[in-house]
Amino acid sequence: MVGSATSPDRPPSDGAEEPGRRRLSKAQRRRQLLETALLIVREEGADRLTLGHLAARAGVSKPVAYDHFGTRAGLLIDLYKSIDVEQSNTLREALTSAERSFDETVDVLATTYIHCSADTSGVWHAVGAALAGSEEMDAVHRELLDGYVRLFATVLARHSALPPEELVRRCIGMIGAGEALAAAMLRGTCSEPDAAAAFAALIRGGLSAPSRAHGPATPNL
Repeated sequence: MVGSATSPDRPPSDGAEEPGRRRLSKAQRRRQLLETALLIVREEGADRLTLGHLAARAGVSKPVAYDHFGTRAGLLIDLYKSIDVEQSNTLREALTSAERSFDETVDVLATTYIHCSADTSGVWHAVGAALAGSEEMDAVHRELLDGYVRLFATVLARHSALPPEELVRRCIGMIGAGEALAAAMLRGTCSEPDAAAAFAALIRGGLSAPSRAHGPATPNL
């Protein structure tokens, strides 16, 4: 984490850096605040994440936190997006690192998607739950899930004979299943390997199941 400007126990009154300390750019400060927010959720829970508490932990004045995020909901949404960017980048990097067969592609999709949830220790789901019922959060959540649907459809298209529209519909179902399995894993209902294996099986089944309009859809191996 980027070093804080002052001790969290003695935040400055005006948000300025202590003498002799390097002033952070606005982008660097925002990154520091988001990293501090992530620590708060991990260590204390999402309910403890307020702009005032964030300012105290980061060693800045409250106006600095409000200037970056405006409201607690704005902070939670930005943190949610920040976590998602890291997860989606990890997934993209895993998928583009080498040419893979159908089975290898499915295994990478499933294991990486589930592992991203495990790697954040449930923080992504906790932040989402803290914003449950918010119309703005619902829109953000749909936008992020639509991004994963597009990613899955793009990656799986080369291995599928399904029409593009049908493939997208099935990817919507796959992402829903992946979210449910990740949530079950975080609750302790199943292990990470079991969740990944179940997700991989659902992806394979989703691509091979026949379409009523187009008949069997044999994966391109």
